[in-house]
Amino acid sequence: MAKKNKPDMRAIRSEHKKKAARLQYGALCYRNTEKGLRILLITSRRTRRWIGPKGWPIKKKSPHEVAAIEALEEAGVRGTVAKRSIGFFTYRKDIGGGKHVRCTVQVFPMEVTDAMEDYPERHQRQRKWMKPKKAAKWANPPEFGRLIKKFESGFES
Repeated sequence: MAKKNKPDMRAIRSEHKKKAARLQYGALCYRNTEKGLRILLITSRRTRRWIGPKGWPIKKKSPHEVAAIEALEEAGVRGTVAKRSIGFFTYRKDIGGGKHVRCTVQVFPMEVTDAMEDYPERHQRQRKWMKPKKAAKWANPPEFGRLIKKFESGFES
């Protein structure tokens, strides 16, 4: 009697882990000025693309709290972050050595009330306030730009 070939479950789980997206939390930082809504973008450290602050989960912190922490560390801003997400986007993160991981970022709007001159990553990034249309055009990845457009269309001053 022929022996049935059983699937190698360890290999299947390993392959699934490689393809599964890692979750991050991010902030869509905004302020309402006399000239209208403005969105804050920062540059990534290595590629200098225009992005929003984001980072990995932190134990004992809620997703929106993590978004606020990342906004402070990466962009030097404080404010009121919504507990409710406005959506998700995915991107491919370079982790060195020619390797990448797929990341899904859950985005929380954050109304900025204070921008510091001195913050942890000030020498590693640029920050720029932009009109929503420009921010959506420059945002990387384009899915983040679509979230900016969605946020602008639902924004009430």
